[in-house]
Amino acid sequence: MRGITLIRLLRVTPDGVDIVLDCLCGEECNRGYSLLKPMGRYILYGSSNIVTGETKSFFSAARAWWQVDKVSPIKLFDENKSLAGLNLRHLLFQHGRADTVRRAVERVFALWRDGKVKPIVDSTWALEDVGEAMQKMHDRKNIGKLVLDPSLEPKPKPATPAKGKAGKEKKPAKESSEDKKDKETKEEEKKMENGDKNGEEVTNGSDEESKEKEKEKESS
Repeated sequence: MRGITLIRLLRVTPDGVDIVLDCLCGEECNRGYSLLKPMGRYILYGSSNIVTGETKSFFSAARAWWQVDKVSPIKLFDENKSLAGLNLRHLLFQHGRADTVRRAVERVFALWRDGKVKPIVDSTWALEDVGEAMQKMHDRKNIGKLVLDPSLEPKPKPATPAKGKAGKEKKPAKESSEDKKDKETKEEEKKMENGDKNGEEVTNGSDEESKEKEKEKESS
């Protein structure tokens, strides 16, 4: 609960409120409880401040537990206030109270049909865009409910460049065994030629040296 919202709320109801529904937990519990008037009820039905990313963080849970004032039964008795919790998943699957939930939903729908309650709708989505809608809710960017409407057309997806024949890179053709043999024989022939040339150069050099030595002997 932000400071500006708290100031506006106190201007409308300076004596406090009858009920507080908290889905955050943490330090918000203290502010919400302080807003209750006598015979008021504080109901905690979520713990968004404890969740970081996709899993519950131990450090976030410890920080939230430290920030929340410990309300004793004597304090509730003296201030004539009630404190309760609601975990819908546990109520359905662990406590076996599906009938209680069904009756509550029917009563809420009846209030909606009579126009007594008006839900806040953040945005409406096609069924094909449910992934994008869930991501928005996961990022906590919605204010109100996200509605899936089967009659809506999905949002157009950004066009991806199509890869044609020209866009594909041609892979070099694999060499056959005969081509490999031809290359090897050519390389061996080149080596042999280079070796013969080197040998001729060596022999020519030795012949010239012997002739020069003979000339030196004759002159001496």
